[in-house]
Amino acid sequence: MSRAVRVEEIDGLRLVKRLAENMEEMFHKKAQRLVEAAEEAHLQHEEDPNLQYEYFNAVLINEVDEEGNSVELGGEFILQPNDHFNNLSVNLSLSVVQVPTNMYNKDSAIVNGVYWSEALNKVFVDNFERDPSLIWQYFGSAKGFFRQYPGIKWKPDEHGVIAFDCRNRKWYIQAATSPKDVVILVDVSGSMKGLRLTIARQTVSSILDTLGDDDFFNIIAYNEELHYVEPCLNGTLVQADVTNKDVSLSFSFSRRSLLLSPFNETGRGSECSQAIMLVTDGAVDTYDAIFAKYNWPERKVRIFPYLIGRESAFADNLKWMACANKGYFTQISTLADVQENVMEYLHVLSRPKVIDREHDTVWTEAYIDSTRNRGILLGVVGTDVPVSELLKTIPKYKLGIHGYAFAITNNGYILTHPDLRPLYGDGKKRRKPNYSSVDLSEVEWEDKDDTLRNAMVNRKTGTFSMEVKKSVDKGVRNPKFRNAQPHQQALSGWSLRMSQRKYLMYSSYFVTGLHDLEHPDVALADEWTYCNTDEHPEHRYLSQIEAIKLYLSGHDPHLQCDKELIQEVLFDAVVTAPLEAYWTSLVLNKSENSDKGVEIAYLGTRTGLSRINLFVLPDEDFLTAEDKEGVFNADHFPLWYKRAAEQVPGTFVYSLPFNTEELLSMVHSNTCIPLHYKQEMHSSRKTPCRGYTLSVIALTSAAHNESLKCERLKMQKDRRRPDTCHPFHPEENSMECGGTVSLTLSPVAALLCILLALLPR
Repeated sequence: MSRAVRVEEIDGLRLVKRLAENMEEMFHKKAQRLVEAAEEAHLQHEEDPNLQYEYFNAVLINEVDEEGNSVELGGEFILQPNDHFNNLSVNLSLSVVQVPTNMYNKDSAIVNGVYWSEALNKVFVDNFERDPSLIWQYFGSAKGFFRQYPGIKWKPDEHGVIAFDCRNRKWYIQAATSPKDVVILVDVSGSMKGLRLTIARQTVSSILDTLGDDDFFNIIAYNEELHYVEPCLNGTLVQADVTNKDVSLSFSFSRRSLLLSPFNETGRGSECSQAIMLVTDGAVDTYDAIFAKYNWPERKVRIFPYLIGRESAFADNLKWMACANKGYFTQISTLADVQENVMEYLHVLSRPKVIDREHDTVWTEAYIDSTRNRGILLGVVGTDVPVSELLKTIPKYKLGIHGYAFAITNNGYILTHPDLRPLYGDGKKRRKPNYSSVDLSEVEWEDKDDTLRNAMVNRKTGTFSMEVKKSVDKGVRNPKFRNAQPHQQALSGWSLRMSQRKYLMYSSYFVTGLHDLEHPDVALADEWTYCNTDEHPEHRYLSQIEAIKLYLSGHDPHLQCDKELIQEVLFDAVVTAPLEAYWTSLVLNKSENSDKGVEIAYLGTRTGLSRINLFVLPDEDFLTAEDKEGVFNADHFPLWYKRAAEQVPGTFVYSLPFNTEELLSMVHSNTCIPLHYKQEMHSSRKTPCRGYTLSVIALTSAAHNESLKCERLKMQKDRRRPDTCHPFHPEENSMECGGTVSLTLSPVAALLCILLALLPR
């Protein structure tokens, strides 16, 4: 065989570039047809204020009244369990519509939107038939309703409510608007008390809900003086990540007054859209001279006044501020009014992007795209892409035992990484808090200076070396160092990194190994993609081995397969074939006491091929749940494979599993075979013991704790601003600002003068 084998050095940069291109292509094709269908359907629709239309409401389907009749907007909706959707009961033929609890589900705007968006049903179904790797597809309307495919019944939480509003979701906000810098200015004067103060706090909370990782903010309270609700953020903007927003929501309006200093110009902020949110129960002036001096004629800072309470004596002044500064005015009379009124500012900020006809693709937890019609945002369409689909694009067999690929966002947050574990390990599938905003530095421990992280965020390409500890399993690191060569490749919205094996073996074995591959003791890695059986319906019921046979026959040109991987797995099948005969001879020829206690023999190769031979037929399933997790999967090699491969060829590694009650009697003996043996055996039955020293430091100083918190808040890691920015458009109608008022001038005041000077320009 040596004449049919060659050793070839891997070009890491070329490998990661190809991976980035494959991922990008996969994402771009997911939602474009939905965008086009939504725009066309809305274009053909004529708004009818008297339209009556029955639709399947996600909450009301299959509900009946006391007499057993279907409730209005309910009706019989067939649901069947589907393992592709986590065994949830779904309808693959129809979508359903969810309307926020605080909205009337038969409102004219809702009914018209639901009516024309029915056209998306056909596209949803067709998309899923073309690409069954898709999970959820959806359309989030700017009117508030949410169309979801496949159809599923929504159930209230333990309090009997469904608080979901698609316009509050990160994927919607990031797609609908450009990154923004926001200062929330809250009136805490004597008249703002009781219910008014409660509504003001809820308004601030709702505004923060609309800010995402690409946005920056600060909150300032004012009465006779101004003060920051978080004193250590004096004079700066902070990223609107989950942690910073949680800290800000715990504010108290009774903080001591502080001297106000201008926001620094360190480059912190989105440097795109800028806005002041004014939450107040009245304004005695229009402050036109202040705007004339600091914000006109460019009007770079939009003003969004929120008038709290039922009184409207000051409404004209606040409306004037909004209209004169390309903002929007709303009045919030009750707590029930808060969310819908806060949302109005998103419609204003979306105008420039819509008029520019920009269908910006934003990658958050979902792939989404915005739709357009005459400067009015229709909504956001999206598709959920399983992480497993990302992992399928990674050529694991080329990366080596400890090699892996991962992707991060422009903010340095992990999208996929083998050390990212978003669920608690208690078997209850509970999500960890902030699981979607884990920074790369939290798992790549050896990158202490953020060299790798910052290079990826800034989309630098090339290679560099650093010493890293070997990753063994579940965050445990083997205290050995290796010299890794990470590779970066720029990708729109992502960065990727690989650490890979340096050489690959290639052979010319194809049909020769097919017979060996079909042997009953041979299996291929379930999660690896040797052939893409998802793309065409006629291939979806093929096993990977059946697909390989069809591919090698040459009878189906539409079947896409990884030629290199197939070539190598066939080579492995040929090379390891003699083991089956050897194991069989042991079973047939062993004496009564030879090999006593041996129950199973197994082998694995880096191409995902495994051979298993049972020496004893078990009465029940031999493999435990933990054993089943130790198979080849999409993001790493099994632990037993990695441990054995680390050793000198021919040596043995013993795995002694424990439980809380007793030492299990079973011993797994793994040995590494690159095709020769050594006669010596090194083994040890001593149980390794590790000692830990716990140091407890008592922090009794409140001032010290406050200082630590302040430093954490001010610490800003590198991030990359999104490539596109749409703060204004000359064609937008700035007079759509919440009401028609006359633009009369009035005396000078100092308050907004200071605030406009605060925002970096």
